[in-house]
Amino acid sequence: MKNLEKIDTIMRKFISELGYEEVNFMFNDISLGKKLRSKLILNIAGCFEESLRLCAVVELIHVASLLHDDVIDDSNLRRGKPSINAIFGVKNAIMLGDILYSKGFFELSKFDSKIAKIISNSVAFLSIGELMDVNLSKNFNLNLDNYFNMIYNKTAILIEACAKSAAILAGYDYEKFGIYGKNLGLAFQIIDDVLDIISDEKTLGKPSMSDFRDGKTTIAYIYLYQYLDEKDKKKLISLFRKNLNLDEIFWLKSKFDEFKIIQKCINEAKKLAKDGIESISQYKNDKLIEIMQSMVDRDF
Repeated sequence: MKNLEKIDTIMRKFISELGYEEVNFMFNDISLGKKLRSKLILNIAGCFEESLRLCAVVELIHVASLLHDDVIDDSNLRRGKPSINAIFGVKNAIMLGDILYSKGFFELSKFDSKIAKIISNSVAFLSIGELMDVNLSKNFNLNLDNYFNMIYNKTAILIEACAKSAAILAGYDYEKFGIYGKNLGLAFQIIDDVLDIISDEKTLGKPSMSDFRDGKTTIAYIYLYQYLDEKDKKKLISLFRKNLNLDEIFWLKSKFDEFKIIQKCINEAKKLAKDGIESISQYKNDKLIEIMQSMVDRDF
């Protein structure tokens, strides 16, 4: 059995231990994704029983956060499939998320206290990141620091915690791996935000440019605002949280092209990736270099 399949098996075992068939039924409808966090753990710590269990715990927590995220965003799609809230309703999606969080923390309590503290603390700030995202979506956000603070908490902090925890299992300098994990998470989110603009619905599993419509002023829109004249700044803000028509989408994309905004965002992600790789250069881990590079070299 492949390692990622072993993680799925452990996750399903955790869920079956709860003894309620309805939870199993809903969990089986979740697309468990590519497991970036698990790949990170296994490529730092190696593959053995404890590292696989840590992967399963982290994936449960990550899935729980996505369930709540879809409810908050009123999203009907997740990874190209109907979301749990779309299939079973909002109440069931929230409760399933609560169950996965709780089971994840129960299993986490069996680990070394240092690992348990790092992961559990990151999840508290992950939820704060969600709250930041909601609050920032109320108005067009012009502050780049607010954006980075939000994506650090919402996306990067759990990835950072995974890298630190895996390094502890391996006996490495966990602070250096924390830098790698943080930068991986930030670069991952920046590229995700770019892909929302330049990819089609089939690739994304959701409508193109849906972030701006949903009130998310991602890095590209903040950079674009800085380059526009006063008239176009007003136009950009007028499009915030709006269902864009074809002319408006064309205007946005032409402005992104005019000021080379997309490449600027990609360069930001590449710098984070370079700094992250340098932080663990002494360990000469080619697989971690590959993981980082694959985050910023996705199809554009």
